[in-house]
Amino acid sequence: MSVKKSLFGFSDVLKLQMARRKMASAKAKTEEEEELSLRDVRPSVLPVPARFSDPAQFPGVQEYLTMLGAAETLGVPDPFFHVHEGIPANTTRIGGREYINFSNYNYLNLNGHPEVAAVAKEAIDRYGTSASASRMVSGERPLHGELERALADFMGTEDCVAMVSGHATNVTVIGHLFGKRDLILHDSLAHNSLLQGALLSGAKRLTFPHNDWQALDEMLRSLRPSYERVLIAIEGLYSMDGDFPDLPRFTEIRDRYKAFMLVDEAHSLGVMGATGRGIAEHFGLPRNCADFWMGTLSKTFSGCGGFIAGNKLIVNYLRHTAPGFLYSVGMSPPLAAASLKCLELLVREPERCRALRRTGRLFLELCRTEGLDTGNSAGLSIVPIIVGSSIGAVKLSGKLFERGINVQPIFAPAVEERQARLRFFLCSEHTPAQLETTAKATAAALA
Repeated sequence: MSVKKSLFGFSDVLKLQMARRKMASAKAKTEEEEELSLRDVRPSVLPVPARFSDPAQFPGVQEYLTMLGAAETLGVPDPFFHVHEGIPANTTRIGGREYINFSNYNYLNLNGHPEVAAVAKEAIDRYGTSASASRMVSGERPLHGELERALADFMGTEDCVAMVSGHATNVTVIGHLFGKRDLILHDSLAHNSLLQGALLSGAKRLTFPHNDWQALDEMLRSLRPSYERVLIAIEGLYSMDGDFPDLPRFTEIRDRYKAFMLVDEAHSLGVMGATGRGIAEHFGLPRNCADFWMGTLSKTFSGCGGFIAGNKLIVNYLRHTAPGFLYSVGMSPPLAAASLKCLELLVREPERCRALRRTGRLFLELCRTEGLDTGNSAGLSIVPIIVGSSIGAVKLSGKLFERGINVQPIFAPAVEERQARLRFFLCSEHTPAQLETTAKATAAALA
């Protein structure tokens, strides 16, 4: 009896276990079917609006398309992406025709200089066309160090680090050195790279009116106690207006409020100062009047890239940690060689700077004689002609192009609508005849 009872109980246990296995199997099957079902219906369960999946609906794209449509309706030609068929300098060739050229940064006419071309070709033969890696990993070449030492000597700083992009230099340096407890104050006309660097840093970002050191002083009087580090960001020569700040005043403010100051000398090196060393030389100030000196290699130095010159400790820290340097390929050897040779030529031939300044002053006088609005230009290497409307600026550029003059329009949102303009970049080889022809043609086209 007891044996039967025991066997009966064991049988029940087996049946129970089998039943549980079947239930578990059925449950797993049901869950799998439900998962497959959810995959099938997920798009309808979680619909994505077209504005988040259609590339034509990215912010700004519709505005861009509207602008293109308006230009086509008004018969305004596209003033951009002209293909130059040689080395642009005071003249250039586009579509087989020669133009007086005011649309490049070849301020000292060193791009295409025989000595510059020769060292670039030699560098290709020796090192190839690419550094092929981050400099810290295995991309370091002798030219990199030589260029940085020459730039530091030229700028009168302890050290210098060169990067592959001028824009990225400002972005990575500002974004890396400053943070959310800091304050960045920059000129209202500061270059986009300075703004992007400030945004990346997470610091509080505020603007002060263009070149207004008094407004900056007033802002710092109330704001300085609320922040840890403060950066003042200005430019040596402003690329839109061709004017420059009162550096001694800004230096005094920097010292009084124990702030840092970055001076972007992209357009002032090779242009300002008796020997082209920039705005500090122009004012006769020691190099320690600012903390960070930024420059580009694509203008006076006829290459491509940017650099930061300053305190040895901070520069070396950037060399080892700044993302825009650490995680980027090293500068192309032929470009480093070209910039190094341009620097040598600038030191050897400072008369190029003097010739450029004479050209700038003459063109400014000619334009003003013709009644043209040149804004606040100092008559160095950049002279704007204020037109007052975006369409007007584009049309004027087209009319001058028809007359054999190549100059680009600048319009909203790059500048305010009422400040739309043509922007003339000058070089040391523009002749008085070319400048007079251009000033008269611009006035006639506006009339």
